[in-house]
Amino acid sequence: MGISHYIKDIGRGKEGARALSRAQAADLMGQVLDQKVSDLELGAFCIAMRVKGETPEEMAGFLDATHARLNKVPTGRVPTVVLPSYNGARKLPVLTPLLALLLARQGVAVLVHGESTEDSRVSSQAVLAHLGITAKERVAPAVAGEVHFLGTSVLHGGLARLLAVRRSVGLRNPGHSLVKLMNPCASEGPVLVVSSYTHPEYLTSMSDTLSLTGQHALLLRGTEGEPVADARRTPAMEVFNKGRSVRVQEQHAGSLAQIPELPTTDAAATAQYIQHVLQGQWPVPQPIALQVQHILNEVTP
Repeated sequence: MGISHYIKDIGRGKEGARALSRAQAADLMGQVLDQKVSDLELGAFCIAMRVKGETPEEMAGFLDATHARLNKVPTGRVPTVVLPSYNGARKLPVLTPLLALLLARQGVAVLVHGESTEDSRVSSQAVLAHLGITAKERVAPAVAGEVHFLGTSVLHGGLARLLAVRRSVGLRNPGHSLVKLMNPCASEGPVLVVSSYTHPEYLTSMSDTLSLTGQHALLLRGTEGEPVADARRTPAMEVFNKGRSVRVQEQHAGSLAQIPELPTTDAAATAQYIQHVLQGQWPVPQPIALQVQHILNEVTP
């Protein structure tokens, strides 16, 4: 046991590092999630992978280990949409809760999961709290037409510990991509993970991982890393399922002809804006309306 031999392979710098096989990556991540590694080993793993970068095979192995250990949400046959919300808002309001509530209004179950890793950002959890949706303290079955928020520590304590390394070293690690790709549901019916990337290089790596693992997901360039389309412009959107991908939305060049008036990043102001949109007082931003329709096409007949 121990991960020192893996750190030797991945920690030789960008040019000298050796990629792990899917099985090796699963074993490494399994030990991390089981919290069998010291803080020093965990930090070394995070820094080494930050320098080297994850291959799709490594990320697939990390997902294998994670899916085997998660406290999964029972969804039965209820169509369910998963929204990983970890980046929060810095420059723009976090509208992931708006996407979640628009979907729930159409009768699907929506699971939002997340963990605050930067105190300077406004989280979806804070906005949802202003809307009367508080975080669940334990895993509960998904309910059609409802939004549930789960903290990462409820899904798995070891995964929350991995994400928390960012507070110490100030850098992302494989856990931050992992949570955007994983499916935390135990289901018989359709489940769609809405995954997002921030920088163009992650488009390729995340696409390759979704294809390799055969997951059902919609991938787009999110708003500040959140899984919601930018209200000011329409991004490209790709659906992955059983190893195949289909472009369901082309990117629209430039900004919308009519830019919606958005609130400040403050949680209370964002919640009030969302309420106005849901009540029909303000229009749903077109890119988000398109995203809702593409998601519903994947999870409802």
